[in-house]
Amino acid sequence: MNFTEITDLDTPSLEIYRQLRDKTFSADNSFIADSPKVVNVLLETSIKVKSLLATKEYYEEFKELISQKEIPHLYVADKKVMESIVGHKIHHNCMMHGIRPDETALDDLGEQIIMLDEISSTENIGSIARSAAALGIDSYLLPKQGPNPFNRRALRVSMGLASRLKINQYNDIFVTLKTLRAKGYKIFAAEVTTDATPLSEVNVPGKWVLLMGHEGKGLSQDVLAACDEAVQIEMEPNIKSFNVGVAASIMMYHFKHTSQ
Repeated sequence: MNFTEITDLDTPSLEIYRQLRDKTFSADNSFIADSPKVVNVLLETSIKVKSLLATKEYYEEFKELISQKEIPHLYVADKKVMESIVGHKIHHNCMMHGIRPDETALDDLGEQIIMLDEISSTENIGSIARSAAALGIDSYLLPKQGPNPFNRRALRVSMGLASRLKINQYNDIFVTLKTLRAKGYKIFAAEVTTDATPLSEVNVPGKWVLLMGHEGKGLSQDVLAACDEAVQIEMEPNIKSFNVGVAASIMMYHFKHTSQ
């Protein structure tokens, strides 16, 4: 492996690590991942890696894994230099510049889909991705205007496991739900309503979509009307709801293990 030792903080090729501090994406769909646990998961996928910025210790420990990928640039720097580049204190010893994989077409999603509507928390996006990957639900459908699973924070919360999912971002939820129903999916809305089916009593078909709503507002009446059935987790009296990430995990587990 050919390393480039970093001593000049103004090296143009490192600018990407500064630019993506604010969790934005560049025109070529670049993303930045950090921490060995996340980066190492990504190195085991087919995702294109443009560079690594890491300490000598990281390269030595994971030499075999890194050598399996064709990575154009391997930058070496100590942690103080890395912190100067990214502009804040870091608690890890490696970062990665990669290119987001192409989205999966709606037609190519699996038979079990977790879908989000207006989720605003980047942490929840990552948490739900991690749970879906762990439970074997491989398709993730999100609004295009919301946080992306390859956002740096979301990717870290998902432990890089968002890379194991088929991801599609939709523009219009009503058009998308109509299309999914025409493809044979039953659409379940996770919402507390007067006529919602208790989770323990729901009949789950082999082909389904589980739709989670906004952390505070939940799902609108119009969206609920576009779904086939509302489902709610049985809770103690006077307890309104779970955190959306926790609720998604509980419901995905039940759906996964009771689908026909």
